[in-house]
Amino acid sequence: MISVQLADDQALVRAGFRALLDGEADMQVVAEAADGEDAVRLAREHRPDVVLMDVRMPRTDGLRATARLTADPTLSGTRVIVLTTFELDEYVFGALRAGASGFLLKDMEPAELLDAVRIVASGEALLAPRHTRRLIEAFVEQSGGGATDDGELAGLTAREREVLTLVGQGLSNGEIAERLVLSPLTAKTHVARLFTKLGARDRAQLVVLAYETGLVRPGRRGQ
Repeated sequence: MISVQLADDQALVRAGFRALLDGEADMQVVAEAADGEDAVRLAREHRPDVVLMDVRMPRTDGLRATARLTADPTLSGTRVIVLTTFELDEYVFGALRAGASGFLLKDMEPAELLDAVRIVASGEALLAPRHTRRLIEAFVEQSGGGATDDGELAGLTAREREVLTLVGQGLSNGEIAERLVLSPLTAKTHVARLFTKLGARDRAQLVVLAYETGLVRPGRRGQ
């Protein structure tokens, strides 16, 4: 059973999400928060698998709440999906940097939300939607296009840089293995080492880092 917490200041929105999620045999809404402070408090109490986090909320916004959740070692098993009305939203980019597993637009189809919850609950980052990479590219271009930061990547081997580049291009572990002629297990091991060496909590953070350090340039695609 996937436990889900809702964080949105609109009661009607929460009610709609609850009805949708509780209608699934493998999902259960365990808590609802109307602001960022309650989102953090309730997450620590219930330790849900997934938090659906609105960006703009009273007291503490979704960005700061996400950062607090992802920095809490007791919530290492909790993943955050940020919900927003606007595709290109600086708050969403900040949330991805803070460790959110991805974001969704509020006008998504119900099936998209259900798929997203299952993907993130399984431990994967929600990187498939084209919106995520477009958002990252837009903010990297806005900030100067990305410049290689050898200091941040200094501890990586040449192979690990290569793997990080492919992660940034959106390739899965299986696709990385195929591209580099590695076994799937070896590719998975390289990605796991990137998490450890770069202090990344989620694959989405690796993608952001690959763009910000210039390993991946806006406009490039892995496929």
